[in-house]
Amino acid sequence: MRLIIAFILSIFPLLSFADALSDANELFNFAEGKFGKYFSPAGQPTMELKGYLVRYYPDTNTYLGAQNGDVFVYGQPFGVGIVRIGKITDFITPSSGGGAGTGTDESSGVIDITNLILSRRTGTCSDYAGGFESSVQDVSRSLSFTGNLAITVADGKCVFTSNSIPNHDMGENGAFATPVSAVNQVFQVTATPAFATSPAALTLEYDNAILLNGVKVDIFAAACYGVADEKIGCNDINQAWRFDPMSPLNQFGTDIHNAHTQPDGSYHYHGNPKALFDFNTATESPVVGFAADGFPIFGSYFNDSGVVRKAESSYRLKSGTRPAGTGNPGGSYDGTYRDDYEYVEGLNDLDECNGMMVDGVYGYFITDSFPWIISCFQGLPDSSFKKTGAAPSGGSTGGTAPPPVNPPISGGGGPA
Repeated sequence: MRLIIAFILSIFPLLSFADALSDANELFNFAEGKFGKYFSPAGQPTMELKGYLVRYYPDTNTYLGAQNGDVFVYGQPFGVGIVRIGKITDFITPSSGGGAGTGTDESSGVIDITNLILSRRTGTCSDYAGGFESSVQDVSRSLSFTGNLAITVADGKCVFTSNSIPNHDMGENGAFATPVSAVNQVFQVTATPAFATSPAALTLEYDNAILLNGVKVDIFAAACYGVADEKIGCNDINQAWRFDPMSPLNQFGTDIHNAHTQPDGSYHYHGNPKALFDFNTATESPVVGFAADGFPIFGSYFNDSGVVRKAESSYRLKSGTRPAGTGNPGGSYDGTYRDDYEYVEGLNDLDECNGMMVDGVYGYFITDSFPWIISCFQGLPDSSFKKTGAAPSGGSTGGTAPPPVNPPISGGGGPA
């Protein structure tokens, strides 16, 4: 395919300069969404050859290219030869380096993303490279913070360097055990994620994801029924009846963004950040971050054959009552514990990891119900997500992969 593209590009005139990758990708993403019958499947890799940026769409056997601000198409639907159809600015308002989809061109190179709603849907982390900052408050203390995030690309990985401060205010309706602090952290995700032989379970040893505002996702709480004070101290991943911080029946002090702090003061999410995407309107959601295995995380909405709707989890509450007696809480399965849920293959849209393929791109989705964001890894998580000094949890040690997920179940059992 590269030889075919090289031949086509060789006959384009004036191939002296490459367009900004961010502008070209914005154009390609726009065209895929607006004119999908010509450019399918969406989300193809962008190639730079001889100073030209191009995507090839195998289903429609068409090409879309951008060079020096001009837009070109090639393929049977467009007639004979290569056709110039206009300039990039005829179709979009390019962000010219606004990495995370800001639509802002800052001469300083640092983009203000305070309360920003994202728009880009490309599943490649390198398309979001840039420097970003925000000005927010811990409203519970009337204390101002500046968020800092840099996304760089090196050696096939995207490097997220952040101080853990989000792009929105913190603390509203929350009760944080530890005050918010700026905590420096560095995460790396592969720019070319790949499916592992089988999904890998989440563990207490690994953070799960990094969002495009520089805040991590850490789904699990170290809190289980009957262990210590049932708020901390449950460091065995195999311990039954782990509390779900997202359950309204539990009180984990999360704020309106489903986040709170860890003992070092670092802010982190357990569920929908209620930021970065429009979570109240049926608008196809953008990418809001990347899981530790490199696959993107989308907001809640996707285009289901022309109908934009929320993606639905394939987990459900078990029926009946929990076991009673020593080590068991008894009572109805009401969502208090992660073990209250079971995965039923094919029940709804999403797989056991809370993801699916859309327009040729696999990604995890933020859902209104359990498991909320991600339930396992479809790829291999990067070792940079391994927590410093993490207690053994029955999972990986020394940078090896987390354990595999239990086989899918229907009608019994619980999530990994």
